[in-house]
Amino acid sequence: MDKKSYRQQAGYTLIEMVLVLVIISVLAAVSMKNLGQVDDVAKTEETKLEMDQLTYAMVGNQVLVSAGKRIDYGYLGDVGALPTSWDDLTINPGGYTTWDGPYMRDRFISALGADNEFKLDAWGKGYSPPGGITFQATGGIDPITRQISANTSNLLYNRLNLTVTDLNFVPPGPDNSDSVRLVLSYPDGVGGIRTKIVHPSANGTARFDSIPIGIHLLQTIFDQTGDTLRQKINIDPGQDYYADIQHFATIWAAAGAGAGGLAGSEILRPDGLGSAATL
Repeated sequence: MDKKSYRQQAGYTLIEMVLVLVIISVLAAVSMKNLGQVDDVAKTEETKLEMDQLTYAMVGNQVLVSAGKRIDYGYLGDVGALPTSWDDLTINPGGYTTWDGPYMRDRFISALGADNEFKLDAWGKGYSPPGGITFQATGGIDPITRQISANTSNLLYNRLNLTVTDLNFVPPGPDNSDSVRLVLSYPDGVGGIRTKIVHPSANGTARFDSIPIGIHLLQTIFDQTGDTLRQKINIDPGQDYYADIQHFATIWAAAGAGAGGLAGSEILRPDGLGSAATL
């Protein structure tokens, strides 16, 4: 075999092998970096999705509607306050009678039998505590902030404006306004029910302040006759709610209303007490 044939059949030199290994290492490093970036993006999206679910658990999902009205207000709608810990979403925080959870469920149940996975972001780090209008996930390269409301007032301090009339759209007037009670019942923030009572003005207008979001019971009671209207009121975030409350009869038609009242309606004397006369 001549020298030329020998050189053609020889293998790689050491330098060539080293160069190949260097190139492979560089390509592997680049690939691992890209895979890490893809994994970080996936974890970011998973965390954002879970933070959305936590927000719905706390304050409800506004797109859940039935008969044109929102039906989901989450923990806040039932309790009247934001949770003070993530555990409040799965465990009744203290025998609250208005708590109707669990509001959040894990995809996995821990060995201790408690839901815990939802409290951790995709990197395994706990979310910042609830209770304010924002919370954060800090396990990734950059913190992720989720805002649940523009401000606390939008969640806890809304207004309910009402106008009360009878069947003929007549307000109670000065003689009967004190005999009309508007009774609003809503969760008090610590597991019970708070009741507020207001009397309308002579022209029938009334207002409730500092009302949390949720579906609350409103009763309109005319003490002279015992007539009572009951209805559900939906209070949405940041809402200045208005409603007309109309009784089903001319229960406080003033004397002299004439044909404006229904047959059989009682005529009220100025002292608010009913007479035996009817229209």
